[in-house]
Amino acid sequence: MKKILNLGFFLFIIHTIGFAQTKSGSLNGKIICVDAGHGGTALTDSYRVGPGGEREEWINLRVAKILQNKLEIIGAKVLMTRTTDDTISLARRAKIAIDNNADLFVSIHHNATADPKVDFPIIYFHGNATENLAGVALGKELAVTITKYLFNGNSPVSVVSDFTIFPKAGAQVLRGTYGIPAVLAEAAFFSNPDEEQKLKQEEYNEKEALAYMEALEAFFIKPIPEITPKNSKVSVTPFLAFQEAERMNETARRWQQDFEEGQALMKNHDTTSIHQAYAKFTQSARSFPDSYVAAECHANRAVLLRMMGKTDDAKQEELRVKEFYVKFAVK
Repeated sequence: MKKILNLGFFLFIIHTIGFAQTKSGSLNGKIICVDAGHGGTALTDSYRVGPGGEREEWINLRVAKILQNKLEIIGAKVLMTRTTDDTISLARRAKIAIDNNADLFVSIHHNATADPKVDFPIIYFHGNATENLAGVALGKELAVTITKYLFNGNSPVSVVSDFTIFPKAGAQVLRGTYGIPAVLAEAAFFSNPDEEQKLKQEEYNEKEALAYMEALEAFFIKPIPEITPKNSKVSVTPFLAFQEAERMNETARRWQQDFEEGQALMKNHDTTSIHQAYAKFTQSARSFPDSYVAAECHANRAVLLRMMGKTDDAKQEELRVKEFYVKFAVK
């Protein structure tokens, strides 16, 4: 009996090791471009700093270097856009990936907003969801692993088009690398005091790097989804939203309150309430355009526009929700 049990345990270990090697093998030989966002702006940028003085570009670089080491250990070739606290142009970052035939591009960032309570992951893909299937798939894998490692599997999460926050052109590093699987990930909010303290710790940075590696492994195990030319299937009208610094003002701090007030007003059906609700949802979506709430704001705007008799505008809002906000469950 003891020998049988030992044999069973041995086979279990062999199976487990074999599975791990197969999974890690999905990255062996892959060319991964790791972009540590921002850099070299401590004297000129007062926005990317947490309440305790930790700067985003420092966190980004720590995580990127840990990820580089982990990827190289399992056989990936890693292209780093920066390895020191230097300013590298956005065009240069994308060029490094394209010129070296990268199989994947990932830009590591951390987020900030006016509301210090906010803390959840946001992952951007470029353009329209139905055209950038690879970016969406990679974003979903990363959303799952970041939520798992940094939020104990319990957090809202956004996988959104970069047109939500940069409505006319998207993020330059994603625009410049379009055609290869690419995402820009804001793993957590350094404007949240508790999160900022965690992000200062190397062991927490290690957990985040593990989230990236596990997501990349899971992505390459499966067939790579298609990326088609931008606007070849659909085009969505821009929705102008608050840009980075604007998101730190008092209006932006009301994003959740505006949404909830809009919901309450929407229960009424008089003309005044309909227009007031529309204004509340519009303001919430502008204040926090890449949040999980923004998707509901745009969906509600579509309903209200139909109630106002503006069918064409409503169709655009419905299209925006479909193309810019990915629905999925984090398990």
